[in-house]
Amino acid sequence: MQTVNASVAVELQNKIKDKSAKVGVVGLGYVGLPLAVEFAKAGFFVVGIDVLAQKVDAINRGESYIQDVSSDVLRPLVESGHIRATTDFAAVKDLDTINIAVPTPLRKTKDPDMTFIDSACSDIADNFGPGKLVILESTTYPGTTDEVVLPMLEKTGLKVGEDFFLCFSPERVDPGNENYHTFNIPKVVGGVTPACTDMGALFYRQALEHVVPVSSTVVAEMVKLLENTYRMINIGLVNEIAMMCDRMDIDVWEVIDAAATKPFGFMPFYPGPGLGGHCIPIDPFYLSWKTKQAGIEARFIDLAGYINGQMPRFVVDKIQNALNDVSKPVRGSHVHVMGVAYKRNIDDVRESPALDIIHLLRERGANVTFSDPHVALVHFDQGDLESQDNAGMVEAADCVVIITDHKVFDYPAVVERSKLIVDTRNALKGFRSANIVRL
Repeated sequence: MQTVNASVAVELQNKIKDKSAKVGVVGLGYVGLPLAVEFAKAGFFVVGIDVLAQKVDAINRGESYIQDVSSDVLRPLVESGHIRATTDFAAVKDLDTINIAVPTPLRKTKDPDMTFIDSACSDIADNFGPGKLVILESTTYPGTTDEVVLPMLEKTGLKVGEDFFLCFSPERVDPGNENYHTFNIPKVVGGVTPACTDMGALFYRQALEHVVPVSSTVVAEMVKLLENTYRMINIGLVNEIAMMCDRMDIDVWEVIDAAATKPFGFMPFYPGPGLGGHCIPIDPFYLSWKTKQAGIEARFIDLAGYINGQMPRFVVDKIQNALNDVSKPVRGSHVHVMGVAYKRNIDDVRESPALDIIHLLRERGANVTFSDPHVALVHFDQGDLESQDNAGMVEAADCVVIITDHKVFDYPAVVERSKLIVDTRNALKGFRSANIVRL
C-alpha cells in the first residue's frame, strides 16, 4: 500500500485485522442497524450514532425497530457491550471506522436533497482526526464522495489516502428477503485512492461474506444507480405493457408467464400498482439529475418514471370501472385495501403506491379502510387510518383491492367472502371467480 504516512495505514490495518478497531455507524435505519449488527457479531465494538433519541434509546434497551433485525439477536450484543448507541457525534473522536448510512431523499423538484449527508459529514469533521476510515453508504449521485464528503474532511488539514481513508460502498439491503441479508450480499467498495479502496475492502472482509473492490468512488456510486435504474425501467416497460393489455382485453400475467419460458434473452418483470421503497422510485432520479448537469438527457429514466407514476391513478380508474360494472359509484362506496407496505411481508411504507391509491380514492369520495399485518397506522392529510381486521372488512366492503400481497392473507377466504376484488399483484392466480378483476 503506497502512502506517505505509512504508520497510520499500518496501525489502522492492524486494528481492523485483530478487530480492535472501534466501528461507528451514522444513521441507524434499514441500512445502518443491520450493518452495525453484522460487525458486532464479527467481534467488533460498534457505536451507532443517530439524531433520533427514540432510536438510540431502543437500541440501548436491546429492542429492534427494524424487521430484518431480531431483538433476540440485538439484545445479547448490547448486553455484551458490542453495540451501544448515542446521539452525540463527539463519539467520532474515539472511532477508527465510520460508515455513513443517512437518508438521501429527493426534493419535489426531483433533485437530490443532500441535507442529511451534509449534516452528518459536518458533525464528523468537527470531531475528526488521523487514522480513520470513512465509508459513505447512502445512495446518491456519482461524484458525491469526492465532491461533497472529501472537501469537508480535508478542511481538517488531513490528506486522504495518507492521514485518513475515504470510500463509497452502495447499500444493497432488501427488506424481507429470506435468502439474502447484509452478511451474504456481495459488498461493492471503491475508494478515493487505491489505498482507500484497499482499506475499505479489508474492513468489510472482516464481517461480510464477499467483497467486490472497484477502481473509484464514482464507479461504486454508479453501480447502485445502474442496479435500481435497470429495475425501474423494466418495471416501467411491463407496467406500460399491462396498460396496453388492459385496453386489448389480454391477460398480461399469462403473457409474462409464457414469455418467461424462453431460456435466453428474457427476464420476467411484473406489473403492479406503482413503485415503492426508498430505492427504486428515487435512485434513478439521482442519475437523471447528474446527467442533466453534464448536458445529457436521461430519456429512459424520465419516461419510465412517468409511466410508473401513473400506475396508482390507473389502479383507481380500474377500481372505479369495476364498481361501475356492478352499478355502484366510487363516491360513498366502501373500498377496503389489503396491504399498504411497499412490498410483501415487510412493514415499510416509504413511497408505497398504496398511500397514493388511498389518497386518490378518498379524493373521489370513497370510504376507505385498510388491513396490513405489518403496519398498524398510516398518516394522511385527510385523516389517519388504522389497520382493521381483514376478515370483517372484506365481507363489509363494496370492493376489496389487493395492493400488497402479504403471505399471511387468507386469499381463499377473501375470494369466497368478497363482493368484488381488484387484484393488482396477481395474488389470486389460479382462482376463477366472476368477482375478480385483475390488473
